[in-house]
Amino acid sequence: NVLLAEARVPYNVVLEMDEINSDLPDTDVVLVIGANDIVNPAAQDEPNSPIAGMPVLEVWKAQTTIILKRSMATGYAGVDNPLFYRENSRMLFGDAKESISAVLSAL
Repeated sequence: NVLLAEARVPYNVVLEMDEINSDLPDTDVVLVIGANDIVNPAAQDEPNSPIAGMPVLEVWKAQTTIILKRSMATGYAGVDNPLFYRENSRMLFGDAKESISAVLSAL
């Protein structure tokens, strides 16, 4: 929430994880910007993972997930993210602000 506040996202439009996760199976597209561990399905799917049991945003349940990152590097926990390899995931590498601007210009 700190990052959202710094980006001046109004708090009244921010949902808690348990509020949004139930909506994700009915979501067409999720745009993930720079997140890694918080969207890692290994937390739920791999009981021996270092992040097993950690609360996560279940973005992989959306029809399509677009992930903006600078690289395939792991997050803070140092765990590979299987989300990046899922059939419904797409990776867009580079600076997120520049990438979003380029996508908007193309539209």
